[in-house]
Amino acid sequence: MSFAPIACNPAETRGRLIAETESPMRSVYQRDRDRVVHSAAFRRLKHKTQVFVYHEGDHYRTRLTHSLEVAQIARTIARVLGLNEDLAEALALAHDLGHPPFGHAGEEALNACMVELGGFDHNEQTFRVLTSLERRYAGFDGLNLTWEMLEGIVKHNGPLRGPHAGARNLAQGVPETIAAFDRAWSLELDGFASAEAQVAALSDDIAYNNHDIDDGLRAGLFVIEDLRDVPLAGPVFAEVATLYPGLEQTRMIHESVRRMINVMVSDVLSESARRISAGNLSSVADLRRRTEPVIAFSDAMRGNDIGLKKFLFQRMYRHERINRTMAQAKTVVTDLFLRHLDEPELLPPEWSREADHGDRRARARVVADYIAGMTDKFALECHAKLFGDRALVSEKS
Repeated sequence: MSFAPIACNPAETRGRLIAETESPMRSVYQRDRDRVVHSAAFRRLKHKTQVFVYHEGDHYRTRLTHSLEVAQIARTIARVLGLNEDLAEALALAHDLGHPPFGHAGEEALNACMVELGGFDHNEQTFRVLTSLERRYAGFDGLNLTWEMLEGIVKHNGPLRGPHAGARNLAQGVPETIAAFDRAWSLELDGFASAEAQVAALSDDIAYNNHDIDDGLRAGLFVIEDLRDVPLAGPVFAEVATLYPGLEQTRMIHESVRRMINVMVSDVLSESARRISAGNLSSVADLRRRTEPVIAFSDAMRGNDIGLKKFLFQRMYRHERINRTMAQAKTVVTDLFLRHLDEPELLPPEWSREADHGDRRARARVVADYIAGMTDKFALECHAKLFGDRALVSEKS
């Protein structure tokens, strides 16, 4: 197979932390993808929410459907640019494995519980899942993924330290788990990740912006008329309404959202091709030494992206209905954390044994790992069992 000069060629992989005999039928990145898909953490994404809690309806996105949509976009971009589709897909499928139940509300609650005990971050948690918490293989903990896969997970949003790290990454610092791994096997945290990792990150932006517009409309959090002045969305919905007068709303939404995705993907392809050409890049190493990403939106599309995010933040993520549910969700996560921290014997035996070793900080990390792995449904059932209530009530109940 022919790859672009900046693509990650599986024949040139830096390998795995624990050496294995590779498959004669699948490339190393195909194996990475397959290990992600067969993991317990990936299956649990089916019952972890994006914005809506699982019992609010079957038609809203979950972490699983979102990850599949990100992977589809990532493969398209990677294919056109001559990158490694398997690596881009594997990164897209794995990027949300560390999310706890109830989306960002669950993460905020766990981080608040852990603020003096090491903190909680879903990106670090994804790394923990991939390197230690998945325990399926006889020869190692985690999935023993390739260096390129682990690098991409850690740095898909840019370097974690050094002169080219973003303000947010610098402010957060390098999480403990990643720092410890980096000392054993350097992930070059001051450089940019592969083009495939950058593709996965931008595909994530494209997917959740557009699909949250879809879910928000279907949930009645806002209406099509509210999008009139929103960058990109307004013009696209207006165009579809002109082309198909009287079109029923369900078709109107789908037709508009798919066109928005196409416009954004086309922009990424054009801008990225321009940057690759202008940068005179001849290897992956050249890309990692750059001062900015090579996979990117144009300035105009970046403005559209910011406008979409601003609208969704105001009209969806901070909607009264969502806020009420997520406040309840934070209570569930906080209650579960504090109860299991004080009474680790309530944990399943394999978790309880691990929590019994070490100090309170080490125990807190075990409890956080356990709760982060819960689905929305299991967290609610566990809370009801321990506290005897129904913590979340659907708007439709």
